[in-house]
Amino acid sequence: MSELGSGRPSRRQFLMNAALLSAAAGVGGGFLAGCGQGGSGATGSDGKPAGRSGKEGETLFIAGFQWGPPNHYNPLGQNAAWPGGQNNMQLIYETLVRFNLLDGSLQPGLGKEIQEPDANSFVVPLQEGAKWQDGKPVTAGDVVYTFELAKRHAELSYASFWDYADKIEATDDATVKVTLGRSPYNPALVKNSLATTYILPKHVWEPLEQQGKPMGQFENTEPVGSGPYTVESYNQQQIALTRHEEYWGKTVNGGLPKPKYIVHPIFKGNQDGDLRFQRGGVDVMQQFTPQIWKMWEDRKLAVSTWYKKAPYHVPGGMPMLVVNTTKKGLDNPKVRRALAFAINYGDIADKAMSRYSEPAQSSVILPTGGESKFFDKENVAANGWKYDVAQSKKILEDELGAKKGSDGIYVLPDGTRLGPYTAQTPTGWSDWQNALRIVAANAKAAGIEILTKFPQAPNVTSSVQAGDFDLAVWSVASTSAATPWQRFRDVLDDRGVAKLGQAAFWNYGRFKDPAVAALLDRAAGADEAQQKEIYLQLDTIFMHNAPMIPLMYRPLEFFEFNEVNWKNFPNEQNSYAPPMFQGAGVGWLYKIERVASA
Repeated sequence: MSELGSGRPSRRQFLMNAALLSAAAGVGGGFLAGCGQGGSGATGSDGKPAGRSGKEGETLFIAGFQWGPPNHYNPLGQNAAWPGGQNNMQLIYETLVRFNLLDGSLQPGLGKEIQEPDANSFVVPLQEGAKWQDGKPVTAGDVVYTFELAKRHAELSYASFWDYADKIEATDDATVKVTLGRSPYNPALVKNSLATTYILPKHVWEPLEQQGKPMGQFENTEPVGSGPYTVESYNQQQIALTRHEEYWGKTVNGGLPKPKYIVHPIFKGNQDGDLRFQRGGVDVMQQFTPQIWKMWEDRKLAVSTWYKKAPYHVPGGMPMLVVNTTKKGLDNPKVRRALAFAINYGDIADKAMSRYSEPAQSSVILPTGGESKFFDKENVAANGWKYDVAQSKKILEDELGAKKGSDGIYVLPDGTRLGPYTAQTPTGWSDWQNALRIVAANAKAAGIEILTKFPQAPNVTSSVQAGDFDLAVWSVASTSAATPWQRFRDVLDDRGVAKLGQAAFWNYGRFKDPAVAALLDRAAGADEAQQKEIYLQLDTIFMHNAPMIPLMYRPLEFFEFNEVNWKNFPNEQNSYAPPMFQGAGVGWLYKIERVASA
């Protein structure tokens, strides 16, 4: 499915993919013995928080990405340990460019920039002096090898690059040229691949490839990347990284990252992580923490998020109520719109999302960040929906001629009863479960019967992809260099979607509209002004048909920090870096400051 992991990172991705990782023996236990998992923050003589002393004071404790014992760091395999997996923080492996959530821009990484000499090619000059952690130079040949690896191994997660690129070549040792495909033509998706694919050292991976095994099977327990940290040790309790003092990027970034060490404790669940975070034993984390504002409003802790007031986090994803448009009753767009008008989006934002979302609007486009330039509020007001029970009733009774039975549930003129429909989302995904409970209660009050169930995540994945469901809360593409195009594809495009019973990776509800394909193809190659008009048309098709219903705006990643030991994390007033861990989020490591110990 498209971009699920980027929308719901860490614990959620771990649970969905897992047959959970087997226990791993620690490597190099000396570091773990010398540096614990972070204690409570100390207090100075003036009563104010003071930083940790010694080695722990030089350590950034991070949490929310690893929820089981690590067993490999292969970015080409499933369940790679943090930070080895794709779309993790760029501490070991790096991409050519880095996506910025705040404005949608692509910032320098291993490449200086993406040049566009013509409409059919990109040129990426590499950073001068870039080196692998073993001292060998990063070359254009490494970049070409990385992408061509996915041509030879189509099972790799970034193999879709070759759906939209014809060729990648080294024009010299420090310059890469990508030739775009003409059909389909989609520069944005190619840029997104350049921003999300870890570049690998050819001299390390080519000998492994020659062994003839699937590339994801190599454990890669001593990874060699180009990033600022190396794996020092790991066991079932934590992963420990050490700063690479010869990191090539210190000249580009004005120095090395401030923490000498980074440690990720491995907790059993969110509650354990929250407790350690409140005590100052975790400095920054990514996990769903209900009512986090109480930590600073009621308990006066040195805790914060990007915003000090609701929604507290910058939106990056848009979980949807996916409607199976092949089911009787739900195959009628007016029924789907009636359901959309019946849902209390304010309640979902407040109660299910703990005020971490504004009420969702009826658009496929995020109204904030880099996508906001395409968001048309007048179109939403004219063609969309909002919480309006009277309008839901009007559609059902006046437009469809439905009648309520003695049980309060509507029956269409052809005898189709609007329910019971079963709505599902994975167990343990508390915000999505609570959202679905609200949907079910609202729907029943409006005369549509919905029952909820919460299976294990792999079971939901299978049924959603196969179209074996009525309704489901699920992800579509999170914000990236390829959205909103990719999200419109995920919601509306029926090309390449498997028939019922077989796995689909977008358009899970099997919606069809003959106008969508041509509009998407035009948008892929259009300039910004043209895209705005095309997205307006696509959004109108979406709102008239309601094949999915946006329920909330979820952060790309939760970004929560405690400034007992490290301060100057980015926030709304100090926005020098985005509130991210992946992509351009690595930038704040160079600007945070250590708090003096007592």
